[in-house]
This record gives sequence, C-alpha cells and structure tokens, in this order.
Amino acid sequence: MGITTKTGDKGLTGLFTGGRVAKFSPIMEANGTIDELDSFLGEAKHYVPEEMVEILEKIQIQLYDLMAELASKGKYTKVGTEEVEWLERLIQKYEKEVQLKVFVLPGSTIASAKLDICRTVGRRAERAVAKLVIEYGFGQSALVYLNRLSDLLFMMARVIEKREGKMKGIASSSS
Repeated sequence: MGITTKTGDKGLTGLFTGGRVAKFSPIMEANGTIDELDSFLGEAKHYVPEEMVEILEKIQIQLYDLMAELASKGKYTKVGTEEVEWLERLIQKYEKEVQLKVFVLPGSTIASAKLDICRTVGRRAERAVAKLVIEYGFGQSALVYLNRLSDLLFMMARVIEKREGKMKGIASSSS
C-alpha cells in the first residue's frame, strides 16, 4: 500500500485504535495543530544553537506520542509526569540564565522568532486539546505537556536573545 489510500476522500480519517472520524473533528483539529507544531520545530532546529537541537528532536518524538494518545481517545498514553518534569527542569535552567523581568518583544533574532512561532502554535494546540479534555474527557496529560512545552519554547527563545545581546524588553503601557 502506498501513501495514497483514498480512504479520506469522503472527509473521514482513521483513528489510532480503529474507527473513523470527520477530518474536522476536535481530535483531528488538535492532532493537526500538533503536527503543524512538529513541522515548525523541524524548521527551528536549523536555526537554534546545537545544544537545543537535541531538545527539539526529543520533543518532536514526544509529540508523535501525544498525537497517538489523542487519536486513541486516551487509551494510549506514553507522555506523562516524567516528560513534563523534564520540560520543567529545562524551563528552570533557562529561567536562571535569563532572569526575565520585563515583557519581551518577540523576534529579536531569526532563531528566537522561529521558536516564538513554535510557541504560539503550541498554545493553539493546547487550546484544541483543552476542548478534548473539557468536552470529551481525555487528553489531560497532553494538555499539561503542551502547556509546559510552550513555556519552554518561550524561555529557549529568550536565552538565544540574551546570549546574542538582542533581547528587547518593553515596559507596561499602563496609563
């Protein structure tokens, strides 16, 4: 069997554990957004420092596991506490380096801009998964993971900007 199966020609797609759902279903919306994030991470790897490439590749693998969890309606769960704690340790490491005290204007370098795009796509994926959690009762571990992942991507972008002396903070515009 080749890549073209024609099984989706009627607007349905197969789930990991069998069965078919509409291509516009909340499950496929969430998985499509995670897949988009995965592709943007693939692009970002070509711009970030070498130490971050390995992190992004590990995240890409974990995103496949998240998509399997969602496509199985929560019957398959491989990403959990251990993976979230790994993200949290990385966030803490980068927070110590940056010591952020202001709002940041994204995109001061190409690498940080690529990570900020990943972060915002990750937040969109998080919103899509929140719908699954609240309305369908599965995806909780994916939701927590995506939340931490967005935080990590934010901090990685700031680290790059700080190291290159290009972080641009903005003051609050309260009147």
